[in-house]
Amino acid sequence: MASWHQWLLSHEITLRLAGFAVMLVFIGLWETVFPRRPWQSPRAIRWLNHLALAMLNNALIRLLFPAAAVGVAVFGESRRWGLLHLGSLPLGWQVVIAVIALDLVIYLQHVMFHALPLLWRLHRVHHADRDFDVTTGIRFHPLEILVSLGVKVAAILLIGVPVAGVIVFEVLLNATAMFNHGNVYLPPGLDRMLRWLIVTPDMHRVHHSVADDEANCNFGFNLPWWDRLLGTYRPQPRKGHEAMTIGIHGMRQPGQVLWLPGLLLIPFIAPVAGYVINRRFRRFRRRRKSSKIPKFNQRKNNLRDS
Repeated sequence: MASWHQWLLSHEITLRLAGFAVMLVFIGLWETVFPRRPWQSPRAIRWLNHLALAMLNNALIRLLFPAAAVGVAVFGESRRWGLLHLGSLPLGWQVVIAVIALDLVIYLQHVMFHALPLLWRLHRVHHADRDFDVTTGIRFHPLEILVSLGVKVAAILLIGVPVAGVIVFEVLLNATAMFNHGNVYLPPGLDRMLRWLIVTPDMHRVHHSVADDEANCNFGFNLPWWDRLLGTYRPQPRKGHEAMTIGIHGMRQPGQVLWLPGLLLIPFIAPVAGYVINRRFRRFRRRRKSSKIPKFNQRKNNLRDS
């Protein structure tokens, strides 16, 4: 096991870069030959700025946290911290369980990025993209990357994710995030079958709609099960994939949503009243409050009459 872990550790960066490059080229060619939708913005400019943002994020993580998630897994494994260390499961089963558990954590984290105003400010960078293609999957603000890393570190220590589990999950997450953001066409029958196993581009594209109810669904990145089990699954957008509008209301200017300086400033500008889960929650609370007040007043009147 030590030699296997050592091989993974020594080749981690190579594995991640190779996975990234293969998916970028493969999905990029696929959406060039068989695009799902026409692009709204110049593709070359989007790729240039999104890749620059991804390079900035990677440099920031390597500078501030050189070991990152893998180093935390090594630390936790050496001290046998976490739930998976309570038993004696084979490494293969530990990896499978860890990948599924981490995927649930990412789903819940994604929901929270839509529910909390401060986190939504960061996540708007991802959703403000007026297009939806393979590079949208790497379009995240550096502060969101840091918050996500903190959540991931806590989950790794709590679950007791082995080093192999972290590396497998990281490679899968990068690959699937680029796949399910692809502007690619899949035959409807194949898409219906695949979305029982993985999140497909058509499934996740609904989540990038400007419509509030559509943006509040399909939060999964790898596995589609959490959306189906927890009631956040929506099969298709109302207007269809070709006619739906992607992005955020009020954030449509190229200087704001297309170029790197504008992307870095998005968390610090404009109010956050447009984030959808919290607005829906406030309406729910108002309905509950208004439904309780008449009943209370009615009880008071009945007491007076008696």
